[in-house]
Amino acid sequence: MNNDLFSVKDKIIVITGGGQGIGEFLALELSKRGANIFCADKKFKKTKERIALHDIICDVTNLHDIKKTCMEIFKTNQRIDVLINNAGITLPENSDSYSLKSWQKTLDVNLTGAFLFSQKVLNLMKRNRSGSIINITSINAEFGFPNNPAYVASKGGLKMLGKALAKDWGKYGIRVNNLGPGYIKTDLTKKSYSNKKLREERAKHTMLGRWGDKDDLVGPCIFLASDASKYMTGQDVYVDGGWLSNSIITE
Repeated sequence: MNNDLFSVKDKIIVITGGGQGIGEFLALELSKRGANIFCADKKFKKTKERIALHDIICDVTNLHDIKKTCMEIFKTNQRIDVLINNAGITLPENSDSYSLKSWQKTLDVNLTGAFLFSQKVLNLMKRNRSGSIINITSINAEFGFPNNPAYVASKGGLKMLGKALAKDWGKYGIRVNNLGPGYIKTDLTKKSYSNKKLREERAKHTMLGRWGDKDDLVGPCIFLASDASKYMTGQDVYVDGGWLSNSIITE
């Protein structure tokens, strides 16, 4: 028996969008702590660090791919303990002429993909009457940000999807929570981080006076994946340096 409340050792964890960025970082960090990680993504970088991971080519907008991936993992392991809905894209455009194509593509990946993957995994978790789903949302789920209506809408929708699934599936012992990053240094934010003015403005907006690093997400993710949060569901955990709670921006 493992007495460590925060242990993820031997847990079967599926991470969508685990081929790069935050998804890949979480996959590697959880793997170091003994979890069995299955990454679902459309492409993967071949690196030595990924040797411990199980990479599965999967398009999260393709229901056939999702069913095949989930059944392959379940057949081998007889369970899925944790699903991290991390796959996401952002397609900013001028809001005056935001295209339907960008709108649809963003919602397909960020929201519909998470719904489809969750539906399949939830029915497999139900067999063992336990499981944890973690949706990677964003502070964009709470505020309107400029020139990216699809991303804001998708993250707001994902937040509420998490609450709806928590309500429907709690009776089977399955928990669903949302983990919302603030401004984290990743490939997606590289452009704005490299802009000194934007970087400093956003750092000032936090209470801690800095951008987040990817490793700032590891602890909260372990918490939500482990038994340490076993009586927690339908919640939003924001890792944003105090961005959402900051009322006045001071020098």
